[in-house]
Amino acid sequence: MPLTADEAKLKMLLKAAVVEVLEERRDLVRDALADAVEDIGLVRAIEVGSRSKAISRAEVFKILQKNR
Repeated sequence: MPLTADEAKLKMLLKAAVVEVLEERRDLVRDALADAVEDIGLVRAIEVGSRSKAISRAEVFKILQKNR
């Protein structure tokens, strides 16, 4: 289905706005990507943790103290 003139204009304006944000506010894009990568890492860590053996709180602190 072909776009109407108004839809084509809206699409062009939206593309221009996205390009402008990408060019002028790289920090926003960088922050969004960093957040996404962090979220992926957390999800993977949770998945691995859910399949591993549980340990006591004391054991966790012992490991953390050893790695200081």
